[in-house]
Amino acid sequence: MATPRPFSRYEFTIAWRYLRARRAEGGVSVMTWISLIGIALGVMALIATLAVRAGFRAEFVDTILGANAHTTVYMAPQQIENEFTEDVYVVPGRIADYDAMAAKLAQVPGVTRTAPVVRGQVMATANDSSNVAEVFGVSLDDLRAMPRIVDPSTSVGNLDDFGRGIAIGSGIARELAVGLGDRIRLIAPEGARTAIGTTPRVKAYEVTYIFSAGRYDIDRTRIYMPMAEAQSYFNREGVADEIEVFVTDPEQVDDWTVPLMKAAGEGAQVWNWRDSSGSFLAALDMEDDVMFVILSVLVLIASMNITSGLIMLVKNKGRDIGILRTMGLTEGAVLRVFFLCGAFTGVIGTIAGVVLGVLLALNVDNIMAALNALTGGGAWQPEVRGIYRLPAELRAWDIFRAVALSLFLSFVVTIFPARRAARMNPVEALRYE
Repeated sequence: MATPRPFSRYEFTIAWRYLRARRAEGGVSVMTWISLIGIALGVMALIATLAVRAGFRAEFVDTILGANAHTTVYMAPQQIENEFTEDVYVVPGRIADYDAMAAKLAQVPGVTRTAPVVRGQVMATANDSSNVAEVFGVSLDDLRAMPRIVDPSTSVGNLDDFGRGIAIGSGIARELAVGLGDRIRLIAPEGARTAIGTTPRVKAYEVTYIFSAGRYDIDRTRIYMPMAEAQSYFNREGVADEIEVFVTDPEQVDDWTVPLMKAAGEGAQVWNWRDSSGSFLAALDMEDDVMFVILSVLVLIASMNITSGLIMLVKNKGRDIGILRTMGLTEGAVLRVFFLCGAFTGVIGTIAGVVLGVLLALNVDNIMAALNALTGGGAWQPEVRGIYRLPAELRAWDIFRAVALSLFLSFVVTIFPARRAARMNPVEALRYE
């Protein structure tokens, strides 16, 4: 008589019948449900957490790249002697022939766009309120190329009016209680130089555009001003502070550091978006790994309940095991039957966890909005986290990791009780029957 092949249909049938315990064996059924629910919740938490972490990183990077340069080229600081006091002080390097340098940098392979910029710190005041701000002097075409700044769904005003006023972040507008058409005063500490020192420069500008970049720190501190006006206001006639460079692959921006320095010439320095936010991104990556390990322990704990349930099942089914062995079932067949009992629980729990995790990840923004409404805005504070919403990004790799981990742990923990059932002596099992 031929030996049935492993994992035959009858093994699945017996395992499925054992898994559906009778009312008299309610302990086994309860343990099975506990194991299934525990695995489902563990997988759900793992998928949702990984999706939120991935979405948070993607949103953070998008807000950076949507309102900032991928990399910036500037000149090394210079020593300047005061013509009145003969004191020597260090000032940031200036780029005199910035149009020519920008054109030269644009010829570097992989560079998509360059933009000369004038930058300065000011105090913005209006309606008896004040706020520290950073002014960027740019051309209208360069401003139009910033997706987070010109997004019509998050901004108000007409960019065509930029030449006669300034564009401010929504945070500044809120702090100063101003709107389109209102005027705000900008006070720059570096004004006109006289014999008695440097006097602050004060000038009022009309607000012609209000944007929301999606990052709290940008919206609360940034002002855009026409390039020519910024040069005049900050005493930068004929020069620029830096040249912003945009590349084809911002994630690999480090590859352009050396070519850009060579193209810019002697004294040029490069500072990219990873240099300014690299530590935060590294912290996010490390936190992802730590969260995966912690939640993996939760899945392991839930999987251990399978062992408890199978041990109880083996004990309750001792008589059945003895009868099956005397009918000719091999140790391997018995092992596979009880292995399938645990595997069924793991597979069903994993599938349920994937469904719940995907649903939670897809609706996490709405859930956080509801929690924010219930707590009066305390559940999510943009000034702490830097972005206004809690995004989620489902990635196939994260779902695969969660599923693989859950199934692996579920299969491994079933081996011990399944081997115990397979090695049960049928004579001992039927002695008192």
